[in-house]
Amino acid sequence: MANIRDVARLAQVSVSTVSLAFSNPGRVSAKTLEKIRNAAAAVGYVADPLAQSLARGRSRMIGFVVGNVGNPFFGDIRRELENYALEHEHFVLVTDSSGKPDRERALIGQLIGLKIAGLALAPSSFGPEYVDFIKSINVPMVCFDQKVAGIERDFIGSDNYLAGAMLTEHLLQLGHRRIAFIAGPKHFHTAAERYRGFIETMASAGVEVNPNFVVDGQFTRAAGYEAAMRLLIQPERPSAIIGANNVLALSALQAMQELGFSCPDDISLAMIDNVQWSSVITPRITMVVQDTLQLGNLIARRLVHRITNPDAASEPAQDFVLAPKFVPGNSCRPV
Repeated sequence: MANIRDVARLAQVSVSTVSLAFSNPGRVSAKTLEKIRNAAAAVGYVADPLAQSLARGRSRMIGFVVGNVGNPFFGDIRRELENYALEHEHFVLVTDSSGKPDRERALIGQLIGLKIAGLALAPSSFGPEYVDFIKSINVPMVCFDQKVAGIERDFIGSDNYLAGAMLTEHLLQLGHRRIAFIAGPKHFHTAAERYRGFIETMASAGVEVNPNFVVDGQFTRAAGYEAAMRLLIQPERPSAIIGANNVLALSALQAMQELGFSCPDDISLAMIDNVQWSSVITPRITMVVQDTLQLGNLIARRLVHRITNPDAASEPAQDFVLAPKFVPGNSCRPV
């Protein structure tokens, strides 16, 4: 079986140079690195990642912890992170916390035990105890999607207030006044900001919000479906519904169809975030979408920078907030 000395002999470099090329390729010239890689391929040598992790004190794995890996929003971000990480010889290990803080904490503990190089985290909780837990994580980290007060880490997300405001303004311009809002969990930054965008835009237009038209969908399909049903069986139904995320809006569309309502003829519908195959859903839903590709790329660049730059630990945390985009469909009609 070929070893590192065989590679060094064929590449005509020292054993230490070969070791450095596999453990920290950025510190080896491109010409030498290519020579070593060609030699390794010729003799059939494959570096032992576990041995490298022990030698460096960390692996080349990046932990990716989100509340729902099946959500296309997280899938797009994961793909961008993975592509950029691979270009820099790192690999992404994906985990799903199901939005449960205890499960998230356990997963992060396991990842740290695997000596991950860094962590991309969509936080699932809030409060002083949670902030202290995040502060105790001694690896480079980037937080995204959910902004948690007190966490001093790089944050990357979208302008969620603007997302809620844009959809509300669109419906108001179509003449709607009985606008319902299926909200997410109040403690989530994204949910709170989207709701604030709705409420303040309605107030600016001088339109009073019917308290019966604001229901909690918890960002889940089951809760979203129940919330939509509560809206639709009221004696005075809304003329339009905003889903605070894609899951809630699709749950509302399902409820409408089951009760025999037509969208948009009977009730208009709009949502925040895209879904796969949205172009074939009937009707095509009007939405505000986040730039997941740019978000994923920013997360990747900031995290790899924190991992590979020795001086990055002393750099202050930064926030990067991107504007969402309005995408008209045919699920909203004028009153």
